[in-house]
Amino acid sequence: MNDDAPQQPATMKPTTMAQTSPQQTTPQEAPRPPATAEEILAALDPEQREVATTFGGPLCVLAGAGTGKTRAITHRIAYGVATGQLNPRHVLAVTFTAKAAAEMRSRLRDLGVPAVQARTFHAAALRQLRHFWPRVVGGPMPEIMPSKFAGVAEACQRLHMSVDRAALRDIVSEIEWSRVSMLTPETYPQAAEAARRPGVAGFDSRSISRILTSYEEVKRSRSLIDFEDVLLHMVGILTERPDVAREVRGQYRHFVVDEYQDVSTLQHALLRLWLGEGSDLCVVGDAAQTIYTFAGARASFLLDFSREFRGARSIRLERNYRSTPQIVKMANTVLDGANGRTKAQRLTLVAQRPDGPPPVVETYADDPAEAEGVAERIAGLVADGRPAADIAVLFRTNSQSEAVEQALTGRGIGYLVRGGDRFFDRQEVRRAMVALRAATKVDGSDDPARVARDVLGQHGWSPNPPETTGAVRDRWDSLNALVNLADTVAARPGATLADLVRELEERAEAQNAPVVDGVTLASIHAAKGLEWPVVFVIGASEGLLPISMAKTNAEVEEERRLFYVALTRARDLLTVSWSAARTPGARGSRKPTRFLDGVIERPEGSSSPGASRRRTGRRSATMHQECRVCGGGLTTPHEERIGRHETCPPTHSEEVMDALRAWRRETAAANGAPAYTVFTDATLEAIAERDPHGRQALLAVPGVGPAKLEAFADAVLEILAAHRSDETAGQK
Repeated sequence: MNDDAPQQPATMKPTTMAQTSPQQTTPQEAPRPPATAEEILAALDPEQREVATTFGGPLCVLAGAGTGKTRAITHRIAYGVATGQLNPRHVLAVTFTAKAAAEMRSRLRDLGVPAVQARTFHAAALRQLRHFWPRVVGGPMPEIMPSKFAGVAEACQRLHMSVDRAALRDIVSEIEWSRVSMLTPETYPQAAEAARRPGVAGFDSRSISRILTSYEEVKRSRSLIDFEDVLLHMVGILTERPDVAREVRGQYRHFVVDEYQDVSTLQHALLRLWLGEGSDLCVVGDAAQTIYTFAGARASFLLDFSREFRGARSIRLERNYRSTPQIVKMANTVLDGANGRTKAQRLTLVAQRPDGPPPVVETYADDPAEAEGVAERIAGLVADGRPAADIAVLFRTNSQSEAVEQALTGRGIGYLVRGGDRFFDRQEVRRAMVALRAATKVDGSDDPARVARDVLGQHGWSPNPPETTGAVRDRWDSLNALVNLADTVAARPGATLADLVRELEERAEAQNAPVVDGVTLASIHAAKGLEWPVVFVIGASEGLLPISMAKTNAEVEEERRLFYVALTRARDLLTVSWSAARTPGARGSRKPTRFLDGVIERPEGSSSPGASRRRTGRRSATMHQECRVCGGGLTTPHEERIGRHETCPPTHSEEVMDALRAWRRETAAANGAPAYTVFTDATLEAIAERDPHGRQALLAVPGVGPAKLEAFADAVLEILAAHRSDETAGQK
């Protein structure tokens, strides 16, 4: 699940996650010789090469999804070192996650420049704060709160405010937004109103201001600081102590910042103080992937870079190496409907991979039917040999996960829910690591796999997964990932339990979690920066995408960007689905998301919410209102699609369905794709029921569409015609 490594020809072997994982890089491994300047450039495409060779001033790299941005900036650093334009000990590369920082360090090590510092904003600031605190403040630096929840809960308790866990979570998020926006309790209310921040957990802005004041008092009374304080203290020290600022700027003179569209006001202030009067700064980002403004991210720092840094150069990376042309086209189409700055400064991805199956857009009657339908598709892929770890199901809200979990469990398919605690921060993982360390002192066995199973078995692991979902299954998945890692370590010659523990410690430091052998279930926010061969995006309906709370144009546009991020996680196969109702039997009032305008055809005379009516001049799919068998009204999308009640007998024969299924199976096999990417079962059934006599009639069948009409019309119409001829011959 490497984020953006291009799959392009190169004379230099590309860096991959497999080559750089901790299990293959031990502390005893000899450092690799530095790559030559020619080797470094040979691994890049023309635009990436321009990034790598541009020095001497501010540089803004606008890099679309899957365009190889990490490759470009790591090779830029390596090329600068190889040509003497950069001193590796004066370079600071800043990322937003510990895992991204670890990957960047690994790639730089493979390029022969291990001395470069690659850290998150917090890690870099914390290192500096620990160094300067005794000199500037005196005494040891306060401890950092592992979590704000306890401190905020105490703050509310001091104010006699009763809050539950959900409300506490919302308050913590609001406090974090206020801190990264560099607000004080006094300035928060006005800023929150100006930013149209909604009321939090039933509290107005004045009440949140009181909680902020109380929270600061809690920290002082306990002699603690939080993660935002780390950045705030460094901003204060660098502002007030010129001697410290000179020392920091003497150490770091060349800066690279990844994911610049996610920079907050606080992070930007710290970066400017690191730079001082310097201008050796390279930033990389994509405004179309700005999805964290609710948490304080400001894409304006990326979009206005050339105004802030005079003489800055800008380079665009638009060659997409991740996804098939069909997926890239759909993602571009979604951004075609954007408004505001996202549209004015958008990147248009250009696919570099061969053709693949077109994305599938599917409708279900209700949420449980959608979950079952997606799980059935996944079961088919797994049965065809596709590893479950290659597949992800993405959704807008975490509450959508439960139905999919149940559907997968019912089919015996493992899964991993992302978006909660980081793997090595989970309680069961921490306890397991403590137990494994203890076992190394009493067990000298050279079979780490056996010992790990014995130890983890005492902590809740079993050879077979639990049949339940939720927390019980999550804990088992975590422990089972450790068992699988133990098997991997045990396969190495001479491996011991100590080797397994060392592997876990290295991975924990790099936040490089072991891969769980299961389908990934994740919110779209949690999926940012990841990719999978197969992606299902569920709940693509108005009210979920965009979420019902998105009222302003800016909020709706952020939801559009979120949908775009979801689509661009897919490499080979993409399915987008939505359901007409939440529960079985409920009125199907939902509509597909407006972000699919231009991707799907809507019925004649309809328009998406928030969009003007479009007339394409092209005949759209039609839905039946009355049952062709009994004449009664149709209520569900499936009934409207096939033109009869599901309880009424079909008007087609099994022979025509068998013929259509056989054709679909052969066509899919010839294309090397799953059968449903040709036509879904529901579409085949609708074709058989309606028995269209020409191309326009076939186009009116929901699920066909212009692209599939062009590709499959002749074959389908020939099958239907042959079936009619057989029936006529049989009647004579």
